[in-house]
Amino acid sequence: MRRSGGGAVQFPLDLAQEAQTLDSATVVIDCKDNLDFMRALPDRMFRLIVTSPPYNIGKSYERRRLLSDYLRQQTEVISECVRLVDRRGSICWQVGNHVDGGEIVPLDTPLYPVFKSHGLKLRNRIIWHFEHGLHCSKRLSGRYETLLWFTKGDDYIFNLDPIRVPQKYPNKRQFKGPNAGKLSCNPLGKNPGDLWVIPNVKHNHVEKTEHPCQFPVELVERLVLSLTNPGDRVFDPYLGVGSAAIAAVKHGRSAYGCDTVQRYIDIAWDRLDALRAGALKTRPMDRPIYDPGLPNGGLR
Repeated sequence: MRRSGGGAVQFPLDLAQEAQTLDSATVVIDCKDNLDFMRALPDRMFRLIVTSPPYNIGKSYERRRLLSDYLRQQTEVISECVRLVDRRGSICWQVGNHVDGGEIVPLDTPLYPVFKSHGLKLRNRIIWHFEHGLHCSKRLSGRYETLLWFTKGDDYIFNLDPIRVPQKYPNKRQFKGPNAGKLSCNPLGKNPGDLWVIPNVKHNHVEKTEHPCQFPVELVERLVLSLTNPGDRVFDPYLGVGSAAIAAVKHGRSAYGCDTVQRYIDIAWDRLDALRAGALKTRPMDRPIYDPGLPNGGLR
């Protein structure tokens, strides 16, 4: 893994040289404002841009601001992302709710027209469901967030086979017609659909760090495997502790990212070093959801 960061990288990179010197994956991450980081990069550099920006709810790593100001800042970042994504690439924006005085604003709603203004096409609005979170007393507890998947055009990378999930009835067969007796479903598994049940990263999660709103690697892995090919570049403009970079490098892609908190960048490098050494623990993509009614929770 070729490592760059901490002010050591000069942009624009010699991209031809980069491709020739990759041993397994290039990683370029730095503690820097994302607009400054992105404006130094050449057009159409990334096959996939995936991120989970702050929700403007006053977490320790963000400054709460007027929703209009927040959306204006997001508009600037999205504009740069559109410039940087390849013509066959994708942008995936994972968001939850902004909460103000007990009222929620689903952030994908005001952000959707921002992406559409750049001519992007929404391929899926993916619902990410999880079981754990804050318990509300004056409204129903939130147990899902949304992920908007946009493409630049109609010719885009989409690899379904790497993210198929087990069939509900794997041995079901055709009972009549010319295919009678043959399997009626794809033996590799089924399309996972647009409702993803993936545990969020809480205190007992194997991936937990000190980051208060950590992205599960498994969630990004599905996007990396389906929306890129080996050797492609993946970028996260709100890198946090590096889950997107880990998902990219784990599957032979190059990772780029930035964050304004140096401590998070340091943790991201530590996690990437552990991945390279074979010591990083992540939740496996094929692991079933824990069910207390089954022996060992239904886990292998």
